[in-house]
Amino acid sequence: MELREILEKLANGEISVPIAEKELRLFSIEYVEKNLAKIDPLRELRSGIPEVILGQGKELKDLYKIILATVSNKGFAVISKVSPDYMRSLCKKLEKEKFVFEKGLNTLLVTSKSHRFPKRNGKVGILCAGTSDIKIAEEAKIMAQVMGCETLVEYDVGIAGIHRTLKAVSNMIHSHVHIIIVVAGMEGALGSVVSSITDIPVIGVPTSIGYGFGSDGVAALASMLQTCSMGMTVVNIDNGIGAGAFAAMVANKMSTKSKSKSKSEKTHNEDL
Repeated sequence: MELREILEKLANGEISVPIAEKELRLFSIEYVEKNLAKIDPLRELRSGIPEVILGQGKELKDLYKIILATVSNKGFAVISKVSPDYMRSLCKKLEKEKFVFEKGLNTLLVTSKSHRFPKRNGKVGILCAGTSDIKIAEEAKIMAQVMGCETLVEYDVGIAGIHRTLKAVSNMIHSHVHIIIVVAGMEGALGSVVSSITDIPVIGVPTSIGYGFGSDGVAALASMLQTCSMGMTVVNIDNGIGAGAFAAMVANKMSTKSKSKSKSEKTHNEDL
């Protein structure tokens, strides 16, 4: 249960004080073993953004323990930067636990069978320059979905074939997305192009795809930061998770504001 729901049920006499106390304990820090990890269940309540487990740099056995503890506590877990070997091993283990999981190329979403994500009416568009950038785009997609957004994706629409870009942007506009995430490596020009031809806010995600002088995402990051198109903001190299979280926050706020405005206009028209 959400914190507000717990308090409302307690106030209405639907649950007892001991049950409310038990539920509220879920909002405290949860320890995984003695010092392996500290799960932060209150993070989503405080900021609207759930905690994400970074798979990179962790031992497989430790990562698995953290996933189990997180799903047990919250009903789901998002794991980013998961290597192919870890992905295979984790999925085999999670199948035995009867969990439901969705795989990206390097992102894993694990849920209990009973967990349901909220629908908050935000709509996030995700454009990806090349096939090599998809794994970062999928980070953003999974994160936005976990935060209650509908996502619309268009992959392999880089500016080397500008007609693909224009068609993809047109689809985003006609689908009424609230914000567009643009994922691009190499020279990272896609973000500037997209933000220059639409009034929809853009988040640029430079990726580490590239070689030579501007390898490891340096050229893409510099290009996006140096853009003269002022409708785009930029996150760090390969930070699909951060882009997805920020996009979801904006989209959900915009959808709520739009809904309130429509309701107000309807009431005004009825009064007339």
